[in-house]
Amino acid sequence: MDPTQTKSSVDNAAEERERLVSTLPIREGFWKPYVLYRGFWVSPQVAKSVMLLQDEFKPRADDIILAACPKSGTTWLKALAFTLVNRSRHAVAGDADGHPLLVNSPHDLVPFIEKPDRELYPVAELEALASPRLLATHMPFTLLPASISAVGSRVVYISREPKDVLVSLWHYLNSVSKDHFIKLEKAFELFSEGGSYFGPVWDHYLGYWKQSIAEPDRVLFLKYEEMMADPVKHVKTLAEFLGVPFTVDEVDAGAVEQVVDLCSFQKLKNLPVNSSGTSNLAGWMPMEKSSYFRNGTVGDWANHLTQEMAYKLDTIVQEKLKGSGLAF
Repeated sequence: MDPTQTKSSVDNAAEERERLVSTLPIREGFWKPYVLYRGFWVSPQVAKSVMLLQDEFKPRADDIILAACPKSGTTWLKALAFTLVNRSRHAVAGDADGHPLLVNSPHDLVPFIEKPDRELYPVAELEALASPRLLATHMPFTLLPASISAVGSRVVYISREPKDVLVSLWHYLNSVSKDHFIKLEKAFELFSEGGSYFGPVWDHYLGYWKQSIAEPDRVLFLKYEEMMADPVKHVKTLAEFLGVPFTVDEVDAGAVEQVVDLCSFQKLKNLPVNSSGTSNLAGWMPMEKSSYFRNGTVGDWANHLTQEMAYKLDTIVQEKLKGSGLAF
């Protein structure tokens, strides 16, 4: 809360957000109803958080925003970006046993801007972070506070093959919300209609894709599958974009490969901090930390979706992305 605001003005603003959310279109969601806020389906709590952020969030020019649609590689991107930006302070080789990534979840090291309930977790906690801040979001580009673009904060976006996003999201929500189990067929129907969390997924992709073309020096668009196929190449690209390129000596010493290894899915998954215990990252219920590390492979959708389902979703995505230059 802005210290210049009175309790009355804060309460009035909260009531206005509540009123606005109550007027939004509503539909069935994966585990609870979603509202349509400026073209995207989100929970009522997230809609209010986004409204609050648009009023109160104060970006900095050296902020780095890591963005993704849910279940598209967010955890991996957080780990990579944190390791790259902080490698002068936290060595990846040699004394890497003391590296923060080995004893902290990537989600604890890189907080979500929207939380997802900023009415419970004040925006002020983001103000307390030292620069340069690494921040994450699931918000579509058009829902980001306009001030982020105005000050020139850099944005890294990671996308993923939509069929794998669907399957990963289905597994994840069923694992953390066992009282609201959703069948795959129903999840497929909702996803194909654009009714997934922060969906439609194709519009989420397009927002960042188009901005990366318009501002390539400020917005980097990555694909999960390409990164998995050649992580060394993409980690170098990411380091350059973040303003911390590898030196020749680092490359010769194998520093890039060491970053890739430290941040690998299997290594992170097996760490006690990620494999046991619970987290309340979602803000609405505790969940097993291991739920963030299920599979991570490319093409897992083939183990779950029928060929008919795959063809239908491919056709929808191709049509939605037609003419954009983006394809999966």
